[in-house]
Amino acid sequence: MYERQPDANQLEAFGLSAADLGQQQDVEVWPDNWQAVQLLNRMSTQWRVGFGGVVGLDYNVLYRMIDRLELSSKEIDQIESDIQLMENEVLAILQHSIS
Repeated sequence: MYERQPDANQLEAFGLSAADLGQQQDVEVWPDNWQAVQLLNRMSTQWRVGFGGVVGLDYNVLYRMIDRLELSSKEIDQIESDIQLMENEVLAILQHSIS
């Protein structure tokens, strides 16, 4: 979802083409995580950006979206934790793709 694919020039530098990579593989999402993955996908345009690039999600929007899910306090704590975990992974992917 957030990992940038190599362009033709990058592939050519290693003697590869797009056909060599094949299709992207589907990733299995466990049912317990499905709601958090869908929420992260809905937040895909809500990243805060500073001079150094992406710094994190806009939590004002995140909390508004969580409120609409009508979850219990325990479920809110869990989905917030899940989102933060995925947010950190996305930030690591984005930082790696920039360097």
